[in-house]
Amino acid sequence: MIASLHIQVASRGERAYLRKAYFSPPFKLADITENKNGKFLHVMQMSSSPGILDGDRYQVNVEVGDRCHLQLHTQSYQRLFKMKTGASQHMEVHVGKGASFIYLPHPCVPQEDSDFSAVNKIYLSTGSVLVWGEIITCGRKLNGEIFRFSRYHSRTEIFLDNRLIIKENLRLLPGSECMEGTGMLEGFTHQASLVYQAECKPADHLLAVASAFLATQEDIIFGITSGAGTSILLRILGFKSEQLFFCLKEISDILTETK
Repeated sequence: MIASLHIQVASRGERAYLRKAYFSPPFKLADITENKNGKFLHVMQMSSSPGILDGDRYQVNVEVGDRCHLQLHTQSYQRLFKMKTGASQHMEVHVGKGASFIYLPHPCVPQEDSDFSAVNKIYLSTGSVLVWGEIITCGRKLNGEIFRFSRYHSRTEIFLDNRLIIKENLRLLPGSECMEGTGMLEGFTHQASLVYQAECKPADHLLAVASAFLATQEDIIFGITSGAGTSILLRILGFKSEQLFFCLKEISDILTETK
């Protein structure tokens, strides 16, 4: 199935609103903003499909206007089903001056023989804020499907004023690589990553709070490092998808000082 989703957010006074919302099946969108006086517009991306199927080609475009603030939510886990030819998704995001975009999708669950590639291109402007997360699991762990997928390849490029500042290339090939070996996940089964980019780096005390919070979590290891410019990158390895999803949401709240 070839499907597309286009979100355009603009401002009306001090508030952001959904100026354009185009989607084709299986995509759906819903405005789930609870605090109508808050600066953030909350939109949920939904799907009538049980997951990504063989041959699916998705195109997602998000435009956040100047001084607008959008958090894009997902409805449920992204399941990748058994495939022969593979599936793909291309996502392009433009964030205007002084605007914010937060995207922390539910974990991705690649089932046996799934083959998926994703390309994400994010274009930031002066003064914009980005929180971008990704969680990849080993598959249907409780069904005994641990790293039974064929391929998972996710490429993310982040530009600031049209200059590339971050490029991440995550490629997992369980058939030819020892996923739990040294230099890979080293015994862990789940991986989470988060990129935070703003005009200024988070204050040291916020990074300390983030590290202290993660240190309280059981059965994970993590690292927080400075990226190009003022960006912060976080990586977590663990065993439970819900735990990693919770961690990313908490860290996002800490860094954006919304908690």
